[in-house]
Amino acid sequence: MRIGTPREICADEARVAMTPDSAAHLQKLGHTCLIESGAGLLAGFTDEAYRDAGVEIVESATELFRSADVIAKVRPPELIEIDSIDAGKTMISFFYPAQNDVLLARAIDRGVNVIAMDMVPRISRAQKMDALSSMANIAGYRAVIEAGSNFGRFFTGQVTAAGKVPPAKVLVIGAGVAGLAAIGTATSLGAITYAFDVRPEVAEQIESMGAEFVFLDFGDQQQDGAASGGYATPSSPEFRQKQLDTFRSLTPEIDIVITTALISGRDAPKLWLADMVAMMKPGSVVVDLAAERGGNCELTVEGTRIVSGNGVIVIGYTDFPSRMATQSSTLYATNIRHMLADLTPARDGILVHNMEDDVIRGATVAFESAVTFPPPPPKVQAIAVQKVKQKPKEPSREERRQREAAAFRAQTRSQVALLAFATLLLLVAGAYAPASFMNHLIVFALSCFIGFQVIWNVSHALHTPLMAVTNAVSGIVILGALLQIGSASIPVTILASIAVLISTINIVGGFFVTRRMLAMFQKS
Repeated sequence: MRIGTPREICADEARVAMTPDSAAHLQKLGHTCLIESGAGLLAGFTDEAYRDAGVEIVESATELFRSADVIAKVRPPELIEIDSIDAGKTMISFFYPAQNDVLLARAIDRGVNVIAMDMVPRISRAQKMDALSSMANIAGYRAVIEAGSNFGRFFTGQVTAAGKVPPAKVLVIGAGVAGLAAIGTATSLGAITYAFDVRPEVAEQIESMGAEFVFLDFGDQQQDGAASGGYATPSSPEFRQKQLDTFRSLTPEIDIVITTALISGRDAPKLWLADMVAMMKPGSVVVDLAAERGGNCELTVEGTRIVSGNGVIVIGYTDFPSRMATQSSTLYATNIRHMLADLTPARDGILVHNMEDDVIRGATVAFESAVTFPPPPPKVQAIAVQKVKQKPKEPSREERRQREAAAFRAQTRSQVALLAFATLLLLVAGAYAPASFMNHLIVFALSCFIGFQVIWNVSHALHTPLMAVTNAVSGIVILGALLQIGSASIPVTILASIAVLISTINIVGGFFVTRRMLAMFQKS
């Protein structure tokens, strides 16, 4: 198949859906790659780099749409782009079918198969294709960088000869992929970070990253917005009011607010109201990552940066991933490449649109002139249902007494049998063995006992570092065996020779193992 990537026509979009590296992988799958001239320039990929990777450069988008069998894009296609694609061809891009009814209908009319990267199901096997998470991770990181460039102080606290600088206080609302990325970036810069989410299960993740989870005391309902699949759902009016009251109590102390809250298929909920912005200190910053869906902040203006009446900066940019175009393009192109790998199971360059596959079916929103959105639930759940383990029945006092008595009798029988065997062995040895045998037997028994106690009580993680010690012990064994080789007793000489052989093998093997371990830590 011929995989083509046009230049993005959306304003301020610098990303590209194919990189030279991803093109090289696609060619290994048997595909031919095409790209419109200049499509990768804003992301730092020149036409020469694509040519070196074996990609065919096409001069216009019209020619590319006519030549390619599969079109890979970043942004949802415009109507003019859909109209340029022939029936039976496949479009892979972000699509947002719930918000783009007209676009979806036009794709159906044209007979174009559409795979929406924003619809990839969140199951373990599909993580490598999860473009939403890839872009959200970059957006969360970039949001903190943008906040820092607009904030007039350090993130971290400092004590200098000129005075003390307090650390910035950052509040992150929403702890999805973007929120966690923002939390990690803010804490790494030294800010005191707070985070809130309606899902109680993310509290541990927030705290593990060094932030403080904002607890909302709401009785038995607590954080009541958790839904299946890890996404948030609309909250009750009572919960929302409690949420806003909690934010208002924090507002005077917060320097930077980063909002990331979104609800699937709905406009972004308003969580940072105008009165909260009015309560913030001059120079504070609000970064609204939900600006494209209406914004979490009441004052957000999509795509722009404004300054409120009291000097608070509100940032509503919608192109955070595009502001890191090289990194974003690399990750997104990798997501596309993995999707195409699943669509090419035989690695022969032939596309197989298997609608029985959970990932392909979930991401397909239009197929063979039929709407396939919304998809059915995946057969494999993202989180398997945990079976409730029944607590074992506690034994009664009489049953415990009987078990203890049976264990005591069994232990006594084994000890008596062992003692009888040892006594018989000593009697035989005393009758037929030479006088020095008992001295050697006592030393042997004590050595076995001490050696067992020393080695058995050492942690397993330390067994390998003990290699040098075992080599030393083997050296002592060799020395003792050499002294016994000259004995007049043939059995003693044979046993001493065997001891020398085994100890030598142990020492040589120990040195080889130690050498290989040390080589692991040497720089190449």
